Amino acid sequence: MWRSVSIPLPAIVAACTAALSGSLFGLPAAATSPIAEVICEPSSRMTQRLKRQQGATLASTGLRSPDEVLELWLDPRDNWTMVITYASGTSCIVAMGAHWSRMEPQDPA
Repeated sequence: MWRSVSIPLPAIVAACTAALSGSLFGLPAAATSPIAEVICEPSSRMTQRLKRQQGATLASTGLRSPDEVLELWLDPRDNWTMVITYASGTSCIVAMGAHWSRMEPQDPA
């Protein structure tokens, strides 16, 4: 069974300040993960960076809570970025990966 874990926004913002130099923004990554830490920015800036630097487009969204929207961004090379956008106006990258594939709904019959 899945359990939702919510990270307090002040903790995320504090951890993200130093993380803005991650590999997403063109600098070498210190860890083996595509993102070593959560990266947070004002939502409009996050959108601009995803579009401009990765060529990503917003593929889908979902409501996580009344104050949080989950966004899935895809780039032309099938890399994906998962972002949580908060009602406060901050967005945080929470996961990244490669080889995204779209699944067509299957007829159960």
